[in-house]
Amino acid sequence: MQIDNEFTVSVPVDEAWAVLTDLEGIAPCMPGAQLTGRDGDVYRGRVRIKVGPVVSEYAGTATFAEKDDARHRAVISASGRDSRGAGNASAQIVAQLRPDGDRTVVTVDTDLHITGRIAQLGRGMIKEVSTKLLGQFADCLESKLAGSAAPAAETTAAAAPAGEAAPAPAPEA
Repeated sequence: MQIDNEFTVSVPVDEAWAVLTDLEGIAPCMPGAQLTGRDGDVYRGRVRIKVGPVVSEYAGTATFAEKDDARHRAVISASGRDSRGAGNASAQIVAQLRPDGDRTVVTVDTDLHITGRIAQLGRGMIKEVSTKLLGQFADCLESKLAGSAAPAAETTAAAAPAGEAAPAPAPEA
C-alpha cells in the first residue's frame, strides 16, 4: 500500500534535515513510537497503533537504506512483528526535503506492507490513521524546530467512522 504525505516546517532545509535525520531525537514526535535501543546503524523500537477497534504493538528495527545529505533525501527501511503474533509490518519510507524560501517542504512516501488484523480493516481506514499520525508528528516536529521540544500529546490515534484523518502505522523505530 502506498501512502504519500507532505507537510511544511518553518525552518530552512539544512536545519530541518539535521533534525529529521536524527531518529533518536524525533522518535518521541511519532505518536505511539518508542526507541528501545541502537546497534550501530540499526535502530530498535516499538510502535503502538490503533486503527478502529484494533490495537497492535509492533517491535522491530529501522535502518537508513540511503541518506543523501546533499540532496536532502533519506530512505528508511523498517520492519516489525506484532507482539501478540497477529501480523507483521514492513515499510520503505522515502523522505525528500526541498526549500521553499525560508521554509522546508517535506514529502514522505511510504510503501507499507502489513499482515494480520490491521490489514483486514482495509486501506481507507489505514490511510486515515496514517494521515492523522503524520499530522501529529508534523505538529510536534514544528514545536521541536521552534525550540519547544514538546512530545506528541497522544500515543495512539483512532480512525473515526467518517472523515477524521490519521499517518503510517509502520514500525519506524
